[in-house]
Amino acid sequence: MLPDMEFLRTRIEANVLAISRPPGSADFLHPPGDPGLFGPDSAAWQVHSDFTAMLTGGVAALLLQMLHPLPLAGVWDHSNFQADMLGRLRRTAQFIAGTTYGASADAERFIAHVKRIRLGISGVAPNGQPYSASDPALLTWVHAAEVSCFLRGYVRYRDPDFPAAMQDRYVDEMARIAQALGAQDVPRSRAALDAYIETMRAQLTCDERTRKTLELVLNAPAPNLLALPWTRLMMRGGIDLLPDWAQDMLGVTRRSPARSAFLRRSVTIAARPIHWAMRNGSIHLARRRMGLPPFG
Repeated sequence: MLPDMEFLRTRIEANVLAISRPPGSADFLHPPGDPGLFGPDSAAWQVHSDFTAMLTGGVAALLLQMLHPLPLAGVWDHSNFQADMLGRLRRTAQFIAGTTYGASADAERFIAHVKRIRLGISGVAPNGQPYSASDPALLTWVHAAEVSCFLRGYVRYRDPDFPAAMQDRYVDEMARIAQALGAQDVPRSRAALDAYIETMRAQLTCDERTRKTLELVLNAPAPNLLALPWTRLMMRGGIDLLPDWAQDMLGVTRRSPARSAFLRRSVTIAARPIHWAMRNGSIHLARRRMGLPPFG
């Protein structure tokens, strides 16, 4: 490879890792042979392998979660999300990567850490409802929104032909994490997941803080100026993953089928340099830990 191309490849990968692997991340290379919670043949390893799908899915998940007034209150009252949205996305990426690709001990460590943090988060929402981040019902909502959007991102921007059986398997596998965190009545198939989200619509609302969250997403900071157009595209790609009714609640003008198809194509093309550059992502290191051939 030409030196300039190698420099570019290394620079792109470094920018991705700066977002997806903050300090304190799992040691994906050790101990050798440990498959972690899911293993290399799992649907979770496949869905979570694509950075672009996970980033857009993470954006959509955040907006969907924030339509529920109680998780919204928890985030606004107990985090610096407004000032550090990328930090929240980094922490989410760290947890997902650690529990998906980390060795068993690392995955359990991340789960225990998140459980401890959530025990200290409680309060009263502006509508007068008390909330607790460890409430099993709220944990199920947060999980369902996340899993649904990650799967939507993967199917739309990475593998439109991802089999229905594998989608069900992914939802079932991810229920293990939700239950370990304390969620209850967790959906275990794509149909059950969709049905659950539909039943939750009556509890959702959009207020000033929800709209502010959308504004923060639309103006999300980039790692550097060169990455700003790419970042803006990914944010738009994430918003477009939301169900039509959620976009309507947020006041987002729906894209025509032609404009949505153009956006989908743009995100897919923008993802190609990431696929080319990544050699030391979480899945790459985890496969080395398992003694498997390189990913991709």
